[in-house]
Amino acid sequence: MATGWAGDGAVQDQIDATVGDAVKRARSQLPKGPGLARCEDCDARIPKARREAVPGVRLCVACQEIHDHAQGSASGYNRRGSKDSQLR
Repeated sequence: MATGWAGDGAVQDQIDATVGDAVKRARSQLPKGPGLARCEDCDARIPKARREAVPGVRLCVACQEIHDHAQGSASGYNRRGSKDSQLR
């Protein structure tokens, strides 16, 4: 059943696009290259298991938590403000 000017799969297409954008953004923020043996912020030793689990790791767990908290929640695109979604 079509609603307004949107096609039958428009809502699912919008959801897929939002998820796809979030995945691309998350992948672009992953560290690359060799990991460090010591944290670049506090100089604490980074355990071998962490370096193997997170390629390119640069921060210890404590500093990573602080860094993640400072970034806040991921900002996304506001697709609900589109004209098509307002015409329902």
